[in-house]
Amino acid sequence: MYRVDRDSLGEVKVPNDAYYGPFTVRALEHYNATAQRMHVNMVKAYVMIKRSAALANMQLGALEKERGEAIVRACDAILAGELLDQFPIDALNSGAGTAFNMNVNEVIANKALELLGRSKGDYSYLHPNDHVNMSQSSNDTFPTALHLAILMSSKDLVAALDRLISSLHRKGEEFKHILKIGRTHLMDALPVTLGSEFHAYAHAIEDARRYLLDALGELKYIALGGTAVGTGANAPKGYRELAIRYLAEISSIDLKPARDMQYALQSRLGVAYVSSCLRNLALELIRVANDIRLMASGPLAGLGELTIPAVHAGSSIMPGKVNPSLAECLDMICFNVVGNDLSTALAVQAGQLELNVMLPVMARCVLDSMDMLSRFIPVFVEHMLDGLKADEQRLKTNVENNPIMVTLLSPYIGYIKAAELYKEALKEGVSIKHLVVRKGLMDEKRVDEIIRDAVG
Repeated sequence: MYRVDRDSLGEVKVPNDAYYGPFTVRALEHYNATAQRMHVNMVKAYVMIKRSAALANMQLGALEKERGEAIVRACDAILAGELLDQFPIDALNSGAGTAFNMNVNEVIANKALELLGRSKGDYSYLHPNDHVNMSQSSNDTFPTALHLAILMSSKDLVAALDRLISSLHRKGEEFKHILKIGRTHLMDALPVTLGSEFHAYAHAIEDARRYLLDALGELKYIALGGTAVGTGANAPKGYRELAIRYLAEISSIDLKPARDMQYALQSRLGVAYVSSCLRNLALELIRVANDIRLMASGPLAGLGELTIPAVHAGSSIMPGKVNPSLAECLDMICFNVVGNDLSTALAVQAGQLELNVMLPVMARCVLDSMDMLSRFIPVFVEHMLDGLKADEQRLKTNVENNPIMVTLLSPYIGYIKAAELYKEALKEGVSIKHLVVRKGLMDEKRVDEIIRDAVG
């Protein structure tokens, strides 16, 4: 069954049970590229904006109380979890996100009408544009919602990073007594501890987290109140400050007006900043995951320094094989994050004159990246990282038998002598310690002291 709604283009048949209206129906005929709806945090952020706008407009006398309170109640219902299925607009929709803004306007309007005991589509009394969208434009509300949605999504990501950092540091402590051969250019180098390697990974993720938090701080400056071109046209005096104050209250985020509203509509530099930090985080995660894959390679013909927990059979043809599947999945997720950053960068540079209209693709890319990382990092930590074990005997043998250890003795025996010993140890297949002690150059205790002091 259908009802007939009307908009500026004419009549549209709308399903009777739908809370959206004619603009959304028209949009559904055209936007279907991703088969993915707009992110739920975009819905929540947009509804918070509409609620804040209604409160500000009522306080300033621009919006009649009965309509305004109905809009606020409708927003509260959606924020409580109602009607989330009423936002079917594709993630990639019209430039500036106008289709999504109108989807939100229509759902709130029809829910408000219902709360007032009126029929859906009775826009002569409460209109999606005239009342729900009062003092607003897609041009200032969508970038505001984008900033807010990213800030909301960041909570789960930061929590996931904190868990990862803690796990890496725990492994650092667990492995702190284990010497291993370091590698530069993938060739044998001076020794380090396996623990120091994992502490270094933790410090890298800590820095990536810190850079991300710095970038997120820039998104607290929002465009709300700029309306169509940043001038605040059609918004009453004092609206911007009031609306942002209400939005900060309901979101529990310290939001502030952008210092230049035209700049806030033209440029999405803050979003690019966050996206680049997500990319850089992904690059570090790839590096850490690949190091673990490399150290766990084997178990017999590879490095074999780490043993990884088995999460499922590694091969459909080779019985008993265990693959680093979760590290490989993390790599693929991070490759996707890097690709999303490129899409975001292209969208950010595409702003023209008074507006960047490429907002929906930014929302999809940045929020998808955050979601993928937030969901998978805890899985990687729990089912792979926490279960890593060191092959201590193999690591010890590698250190003791590796001629590169002569480098630590060269300050005491000289470079030329050290080079001779390196070649001799390699040829005979004996350890440097054995050779040095045999030749009477140093006793075993002194060799061990030098190595221990060098590693720290």
